[in-house]
Amino acid sequence: VTHRGGCHCGAVRFEVVAPATLVCYDCNCSDCRMRRNLHFVVRKPDLRFVQDTAGGAAGAAALSEYRWGTGAARHLFCSRCGVTPLYVPRSNPNGWAVTFQCLDPGTCSAVEVR
Repeated sequence: VTHRGGCHCGAVRFEVVAPATLVCYDCNCSDCRMRRNLHFVVRKPDLRFVQDTAGGAAGAAALSEYRWGTGAARHLFCSRCGVTPLYVPRSNPNGWAVTFQCLDPGTCSAVEVR
């Protein structure tokens, strides 16, 4: 299934190929815990930035980066609204961790939280 999503203001929009039934992780690192981040991981080629009717004109250029600790994880957030629609996790540097709450409604049939 192709899911669409983005940040709050619409500057960052993406499409991601993932199952309709998602396995999401409730990350307990200090950053994700403070943001209540619930995410699922996909391969980098399975996500692309887009411009659509909800916005996305700025695309990846609207993202700012925050690194801490080992610096391996790339926590990305919209420089305009501050929302983190995705990031590069330390546990999977060749993938994207997509914030479940940033998906548009309608394409997800079930969610298992681990």
